[in-house]
Amino acid sequence: MKITDAFKRVFFPIEEPSHHFTLPASGETVPNTNNQVEEVDTVEEIFPSIDVNIEYIKVKYNLMINSDIVLREFILTARNKQYRAFLLFIDGMVNMDLVNNYVLKPLMLKNTSNSFDGNQNQVISEAKANNITVRKVKKFDMKEYILNSLLPQNNVKIKSKFEDVFNGVNSGNCALFIDTLNIAFDIDIKGYSTRSVSKPENEVVIRGPQEAFVENLRTNTSLIRRIINNENLIIENIQIGKVSKTSCALCYMKNIANDDLVAEAKYRLNNINIDYLVSSGQLEQLFEDNSKYSLPQVIATERPDKTATRILEGRVVVLVNGSPYALIVPATFIDFLESPEDNNIKFQFANLLKLIRIGAFLITLFLPGLYVAITSFHQEFIPTELLFAIVASRASVPFSIILEIIIMELSFELIREAGLRVPTPVRSYNWYYRRSDYWSISC
Repeated sequence: MKITDAFKRVFFPIEEPSHHFTLPASGETVPNTNNQVEEVDTVEEIFPSIDVNIEYIKVKYNLMINSDIVLREFILTARNKQYRAFLLFIDGMVNMDLVNNYVLKPLMLKNTSNSFDGNQNQVISEAKANNITVRKVKKFDMKEYILNSLLPQNNVKIKSKFEDVFNGVNSGNCALFIDTLNIAFDIDIKGYSTRSVSKPENEVVIRGPQEAFVENLRTNTSLIRRIINNENLIIENIQIGKVSKTSCALCYMKNIANDDLVAEAKYRLNNINIDYLVSSGQLEQLFEDNSKYSLPQVIATERPDKTATRILEGRVVVLVNGSPYALIVPATFIDFLESPEDNNIKFQFANLLKLIRIGAFLITLFLPGLYVAITSFHQEFIPTELLFAIVASRASVPFSIILEIIIMELSFELIREAGLRVPTPVRSYNWYYRRSDYWSISC
């Protein structure tokens, strides 16, 4: 009974109540380990006082413990007035040259833009008639002045909530806080290290592009944009995960894809209620209709050309930040029997290769069962001489045919897993000693 129970637990797990870590909503109370009740901090809006903002950020980011969180305070000079300000960013995720030369330097130096003749108003236009001068004056606005005159960056956004600011900082941006302003400037200066575009490893072709997706989301979208040179290509950003807030991209052709398909994809992505998302494989299980089916319902590919082809056919593609694979929906059975090489050869050879793949699929699926059925129950289908050879070869085998087939299938799976999981140095070590044994025997 214990063996049976263990087998059921492995292959038929009992559904137990899950205990996932979740963040409480605003205003809820969280019981601590001392059976006391603490109120969750509901502060979201940025304060106009810089001291309050500094203390709030120090608590949120645990600056007394974290060593990579940088809070750089400085004095900003604007229109001959000085304001306290600070930058918030994560060391290692930003480009320090951009921070020094294109953020701190323009804000801290006294240049002609921030030195003014005591007049806090800006003259927009001036007209003179009959010795009378008419000037159109715009009142000085600190927010517009910083945005338009002191930040030479092409991607600067204004945020009014701490949550939006923290999302940008955690993704590699820099946040600028200025005294007397209840907003923050989210500056895109990402500079973390990423893997360069390399050759595909699992979908190798002879004739065709030799580029594969990488872990950076923007690099992957640029690879698709470079192939689909059309303004109707839509790439929408969606965040999944209450804790990780993983960035995902939904890609489709506006004038080709079915609107119902796009709406269904958006609905499923926006209604995934999980705490974290770290890979496209995890999203694939949450995105498909029923995860109990053994047949795949989503195409996973590492090739940008294959992804672009499916988008041009009207499919919807989902990219996950941190994963070098794209998810294509919907998937049909014939999609798994096609190869990217088929687009680069003549259709006669491509159709022949598809027929060969279909034949190989049928042989792989039915040959073990046919072998067991014929050798065990329908020996009349086997020629007499071949039957005598099979019986003679099995005379010293202590296992049944069915058990032999099961052991063979398990052996193939073990060899495949060993080839994937065993580290390269171990394989090289075994290869070296096999070659050494060969040469010693030969000598």
